[in-house]
Amino acid sequence: MTPQRITLITLGVVDLAASRAFYARLGWQSHSGTDGVSFYQLDGAVLALFGRADLAADQGRPGAALGTGAITLAQNFATEAEVDAAYAAAISAGAIPMKPPEKVFWGGYSGYWADPDGHVWEVAMNPFWPLAEDGSLTLPEPGK
Repeated sequence: MTPQRITLITLGVVDLAASRAFYARLGWQSHSGTDGVSFYQLDGAVLALFGRADLAADQGRPGAALGTGAITLAQNFATEAEVDAAYAAAISAGAIPMKPPEKVFWGGYSGYWADPDGHVWEVAMNPFWPLAEDGSLTLPEPGK
């Protein structure tokens, strides 16, 4: 088993129907789900949307107030124009603008938006991390 991996990311949401509609406006297609959860196939992993109260109960913490914002999900793109387009599409879909894309101190280009539940997404172009043709990211070997 490879210990350094993530296969499922679950976001707790207040209104599952509204969150499903938001991600649909982004062009995401739900793979499956039940009344309380939706799954989205990613490249090698799955994203789930799960009602916050149900997620807290599933974690063994019924009634816990689950928060957001202390984690950033990121999408990397090959060009600044692709970053701009992804940011504009998110805002058009109803995302909360946080920081419009701009050149950043580390040499790349990035911006941030939040989904209706406050989950923060970064859209970025990192010139030091070339993407594969399918958009996947593998970190380059050190020193290369």
